[in-house]
Amino acid sequence: MAACFPLPYLVFGVSGRTGAAAADALLRSGQPVRVVVRDPAQGRPWAERGAEVAVADLTDLASMTRALSRVQGAYVVSPQLYDREDLFERAALIADTTARATVAAEVPRLVALSSVGADRESATGWIGMNRMFEQRLGETGVPTTFLRAAYFMENWMPMVGHAVRSGTLPTFLAPAQRPLPMVATVDVGSVAAALLLEECMGTRVVTLSGPKDYAPNDVAAILSATLQKPVNVAILPETEWPKALADAHFSRAALAGFAEMTRGLNRSHIDMKSDPSAVERAGTTTLERVIVELAQRQR
Repeated sequence: MAACFPLPYLVFGVSGRTGAAAADALLRSGQPVRVVVRDPAQGRPWAERGAEVAVADLTDLASMTRALSRVQGAYVVSPQLYDREDLFERAALIADTTARATVAAEVPRLVALSSVGADRESATGWIGMNRMFEQRLGETGVPTTFLRAAYFMENWMPMVGHAVRSGTLPTFLAPAQRPLPMVATVDVGSVAAALLLEECMGTRVVTLSGPKDYAPNDVAAILSATLQKPVNVAILPETEWPKALADAHFSRAALAGFAEMTRGLNRSHIDMKSDPSAVERAGTTTLERVIVELAQRQR
């Protein structure tokens, strides 16, 4: 008699932080996993850990359908390509291809990475791409959990590097004393994995933040204690944003999307509480842990 093996859970984005954390959490809990990569070389470390590897292009329906076939569920992400002028059009194509492949492959349920603010119709910049992803997947009728993550703690990495070198922590977020929801990417991945294992028959929204809210001043205080020297916050005026982001090599469209999103965060238009239907969850990783790790890498 042939052996009967359970179908795997599919994980996209394993070359990024949340996908890698989701695949890691599933493998650690003994679940069968299939990871999706664009380059076979990216799959080798996962194959060595016992995962299946599927090669797919997020804009190619045939390869996406093959990757999504015969799975218990899938964690799907839409990578945002900030060097492209057509990043919003590209995001729409990825959303459409993912939705069509999900239906064609008869995937029983999804967990889709989204963002705080995806419930807002406008004035959210980059987050509009997450809204498109939600809307297109929602049209499929496939039971889907939209995981709306807060501001990633790891977004502080370049600013932490500047503070280590200069003692000044630049920030786009204002005012410096206002706490915002933030979450570690490892928590996003681990919660995505947990949601994937839940029996969910319908579509729902889950918001995810960290154990508490944090302000730019908190980041500076953590750095000051870690580096044992004063660290001061320097709020960057909007006129300086393009210069500050020059090393990121954003396209004009991406820079405009960043500016609109940041304005939305600073005036609380983008807010974790704006969708009353969402279920709130909290990660366990503190900002202190993330900032100390980022600082140690820069020293």
